[in-house]
This record gives sequence, structure tokens and C-alpha cells, in this order.
Amino acid sequence: MTTLSDTDRIERSILINASRERVWRALSNAEEFGAWFGANLSGQVFKPGERARGQVTQCGHEHVYFDAVIQRIQPQDLMSFHWHPYAVDPAVDYSDEQPTLVTFTLKDASGNGTLLTVVESGFDKVPLHRRREAFEMHTGGWEAQLQNIARHAGN
Repeated sequence: MTTLSDTDRIERSILINASRERVWRALSNAEEFGAWFGANLSGQVFKPGERARGQVTQCGHEHVYFDAVIQRIQPQDLMSFHWHPYAVDPAVDYSDEQPTLVTFTLKDASGNGTLLTVVESGFDKVPLHRRREAFEMHTGGWEAQLQNIARHAGN
């Protein structure tokens, strides 16, 4: 039996004061995703098995790219993708590393709200020399990104 460490997985949730349809559109439309996430995904479409890649637009991080392969899309319920966590050094080729899996799930909440949960798993397979930093950066990163989508979708 395999057991995972307490640093293999990040899970965060937020209650968004917007309809499930609205939150889903903010997640599943690549250009909208890029707007709140901070990446230029202009002209791209999220499709299972396909790659989405765009330059990060946040000040000071323009050398970084959002680079993910969409895994699953279940309309208004779930979207997931694989990517290399905290792949921020342009001199490093991360392609030989095992990517993590990011899964967003939506559930109806009271009123017109939506509970959005993000889980990123697979950090135990990130190379040891960068595992802790990737985990720590993404822990804080997902907290900030959930605030970003809540502001974006709640408009």
C-alpha cells in the first residue's frame, strides 16, 4: 500500500457569490481563465488532451509561462490539467519531470453561490531539490488565485 505525505497535495476552496454557470465560464474559457490567472491565453481553447500555453502577465513574472495540458472537462462540474509546478527558471527544461494534476470542482452553494475547490496533487513526484519550494509557492499561489477568480466571476 502506498501512502502519500502531507505535502503531496494542496486543497483550497472558496465560496463565490456567482452562479455555477458564471464560475464555470471563468474556468473553462481559456481567455477568461488567463484574465484572472494572469496569463496571456488569447485565441486559445481548453480541450482535453491539448496544450494551453501563454506568457504570465503579472509584473516581475513575464519570463514565466502558464503551460498546461488539459486532462478532463465535465461542463459545470470539473476541469483538470497537468503542469509542472513552479517551473519558473527559463534555463531549466522541466519536460522530464512528472507533472502535477490540478483539478477544479464546482458545487452549488446557498443562494446564487458556487463552491469552487482546487486540488493540486503529485508533489511527491517533483524532484526533491525543488519539491518543498514548489509546494510552498503553490500553497500561497492557490489562495491568491481563488481570490482572483472570485473577484473576476463575481463582477
